[in-house]
Amino acid sequence: MATALIFGIVASSAFLIGVLIGLFTTPPKKVVAGILAFGGGILVSALSFELVTEASETGTTAFVVGGFLAGALIYVAIAVVLDWIAARSPKREGRHADDVVPDAQRKPESAEVATVSGMALLAGTVLDGIPENAAIGISLLAEGRGLGIVLLAAVFLSNLPNTITSTIGMRQEGRSNAFILSVWTIVAVACTLSAVAGYALLGGLSPDLVAAMLALAAGSILAMLSDTVFPEAFENGGPLVALATAVGFATALVLAEVAGA
Repeated sequence: MATALIFGIVASSAFLIGVLIGLFTTPPKKVVAGILAFGGGILVSALSFELVTEASETGTTAFVVGGFLAGALIYVAIAVVLDWIAARSPKREGRHADDVVPDAQRKPESAEVATVSGMALLAGTVLDGIPENAAIGISLLAEGRGLGIVLLAAVFLSNLPNTITSTIGMRQEGRSNAFILSVWTIVAVACTLSAVAGYALLGGLSPDLVAAMLALAAGSILAMLSDTVFPEAFENGGPLVALATAVGFATALVLAEVAGA
């Protein structure tokens, strides 16, 4: 349990580092996109060769496929609702923090709408981070530190650029530094707890249910990658993000070998 907590804290520290970078600097979009794609490549490798493979070796195919699709469906369903809620704000075009309309700071917004938009934004950022961190905890118990280290690197590298771009978007929207810091602190705590919860949930479960949990995390991560990571990386970085993704994928294979995953 202590290891899951430590891994969760390290992975979630990317949120606080990213928010500080986003508050006080504006890094080149292509650099941020490259880091995002690199982290995405590591996640693709981890979920393909580690999470899903471990799930397949642990339980039956029905539980693996069912868990995988359930993870994707849960993510998509929540994302659709959050997109609809966040779009009510005159300052936003979606739930993601960088979905900001031009001159957002000058557009009036009622207190009620601002609250709803802010809660949707918070829920959206938590939604992007929880599946990854939960996978860290799940993997630590299911397969040990080897896979946990690979996922830790992947989650950290995907959380960091996401937080930077989201923080910059919040600034453009006119949110205060206190609001931005509060949001990301809540996200960091929630994602840290999700790593611990992922570890705790596997205790005493049958092999089929363990497999379903591993696959559930993998399905959620794949949906998140398709929904946010790769579209955002390509939009800001262009075709070179394909190379960054491939390098990230290869790096995960090396990390897994070194870590003994």
